Amino acid sequence: MTDTLAIALSKGKLLEPALALFKRVGLAPKDVSPDSRRLIFEHPASGTTLMIIRPSDVPTYVEYGAVDAGIVGADVLMEQATDVYEPLDLKFGSCRLAVAAPESAVRRNGRHGTRLRVATKYPNLTERYFTQQGIPIEIIKLYGSVELAPLVGLADRIVDLVSSGKTLRAHNLVMTDVIMESTARLIVNRASLKLKHKRVQGLIEALRAGLQGGRA
Repeated sequence: MTDTLAIALSKGKLLEPALALFKRVGLAPKDVSPDSRRLIFEHPASGTTLMIIRPSDVPTYVEYGAVDAGIVGADVLMEQATDVYEPLDLKFGSCRLAVAAPESAVRRNGRHGTRLRVATKYPNLTERYFTQQGIPIEIIKLYGSVELAPLVGLADRIVDLVSSGKTLRAHNLVMTDVIMESTARLIVNRASLKLKHKRVQGLIEALRAGLQGGRA
């Protein structure tokens, strides 16, 4: 049906609370699980199709109309700066994009006179932050295990997501600054917003009601 809404959900830590919210408002099958190997779940009763994809791909899927809407962290959204409509802060998945350094470097109070090497999965946000601070850097783009970079001499600092701080402490790293706070956001394709306005508005209202403990 042309009026079906295709919605991309981010794999990882946002998936479980997102599925719980969609089930609560009747937009997902009751038997869908974060542990399932399936990547597409149809829910004919509500006219929705859920797709489980990598967080970094969600904004692209939404911007180019492969799906009508998506759930993604504000950190990914800000890093990619895609052209999408962002109507709702879903409030879950709270974390901080932070700068961290080895404890030894912090104790030396060493703001380097030379160019800092910074390891991160967020090169654009990192570049913008350090430029605003007037600190010259060389960015080391990594795709995982960013906290290892200072331990092996690959980087002087890291920029990464921090939730509890346990991972930083386990690697003798100290958070020195917070670049941004991040939570899960609902994003919508701009064409879908016009062509499926009633369905999209219904989705927004349903999720908003679900966040407030009700069901639209």
